[in-house]
Amino acid sequence: MKSELILTNPTVIKNLMERHGFTFTKSLGQNFLINPSVCPRMAAALTSKTVIEIGAGIGVLTRELAKAAEKVIVIEIDEGLKPILTETLSVCPNVEIIWGDVLKLDLAEIITSPVSVIANLPYYAATHIIIQLMESKLPINSLIVMVQEEVAQRFAALPGTKQYGSVSVATRFYSQPKTLFKVSRGSFMPAPKVDSAVIRFDLFAEKKYDVDENLFFRLVKAAFSERRKQMCNPVSKEFSESGISKETVKSALEETGKNPLSRAEELSVDEFAELYSVLMKGLST
Repeated sequence: MKSELILTNPTVIKNLMERHGFTFTKSLGQNFLINPSVCPRMAAALTSKTVIEIGAGIGVLTRELAKAAEKVIVIEIDEGLKPILTETLSVCPNVEIIWGDVLKLDLAEIITSPVSVIANLPYYAATHIIIQLMESKLPINSLIVMVQEEVAQRFAALPGTKQYGSVSVATRFYSQPKTLFKVSRGSFMPAPKVDSAVIRFDLFAEKKYDVDENLFFRLVKAAFSERRKQMCNPVSKEFSESGISKETVKSALEETGKNPLSRAEELSVDEFAELYSVLMKGLST
């Protein structure tokens, strides 16, 4: 029976693919989960009764989400999966599928009330998709994503660590990230060359920092562009047209209680926001 299909069984997956003439699309980074413990744990991390799933694959995570949520909206780019998902999700009346690229769809038309967004993201697109969703200001309570373990480490990194960078600042600007659990490469078919991790971002309901986001992230990206150097060098270079010199940046760092010779990796998001305020105040006077 269809309801008895075990979608983490490699034999079942191969049979589905053969019957429906489906082949993996390498450019989409497709890897199907064969570890039966992963999807229930991801579904247990939901914070909303309405869920947006990015990329259904053959529907293994979707079926777990359908048990845990009232409504599941799937966004799937590969229309070659239509016959497979028609079969595997026939037992899930609360699932709706939208065919398209999440980066090109008008998500404001889809996300009109609080949701959790959940996904097993292809490594090549993970950071871009996550940051775009955070910047969207849509009513997203949480993002629960499986990504390459190294990427998850950068997302959740704290100041002073090797992994801490501009992406770490961005995720903590918009959310509170928490790594939930690791997923070994052997949990997928075909197996990727690296391990993965599931991380949840609890997005802030209100804007936490009173900054111009474009200017703020110009400052952050400039500071990390030469991370081995004192940040006064790349920051003054980025804002030289505004009259910000190395000494200006050093003075601003001192005013915020930081060592004027600080490197970018030493500043928390709060401290970057303080530095921004001092530098921009100097520009406006």
